[in-house]
Amino acid sequence: MNEAHLHLVVNHMPIVGVLIGILILITGLLLKRTEVKLTALSVLIFSAIGSIFAFYTGEGAEEIVENIAGISESLIHEHEELAESFFTLTLIMGAIALIAFIAEIKKYKFSKYLIIFVLLLAISDGVLAKYVGTSGGEIRHTEIRTDAIQIPLENNDDD
Repeated sequence: MNEAHLHLVVNHMPIVGVLIGILILITGLLLKRTEVKLTALSVLIFSAIGSIFAFYTGEGAEEIVENIAGISESLIHEHEELAESFFTLTLIMGAIALIAFIAEIKKYKFSKYLIIFVLLLAISDGVLAKYVGTSGGEIRHTEIRTDAIQIPLENNDDD
């Protein structure tokens, strides 16, 4: 397994993890259930850890993909820039989620506000995740690019 394979395996974890974490955290806040909130924070922390692997396997994947004919250097660069922003925000969100996790366990009064702040960060991160994932997919999947040429299907009516 080369670094491109490894990147493809691990890059979905932080993206999907953040989205799942958001849903669980909203559920925990609505139900006012500590266990559910702690589960959500754990998912977000795990996603932040996963983003480390996704980010650092990206460089090796880039070296491999750059040598494939028809791969756009500008698409790779755009994906890399978005990935850097996503990585940074995910690490910040993960660190604050860890603090919120500890605060919630210790039942600090400010934990509620910290958890809401984590939710806002996670939502922002989820939006950024969409752009990172799409830009990564566009590198190899020409059919999802916004500038892709659509060939209309011919109407084969035999009337």
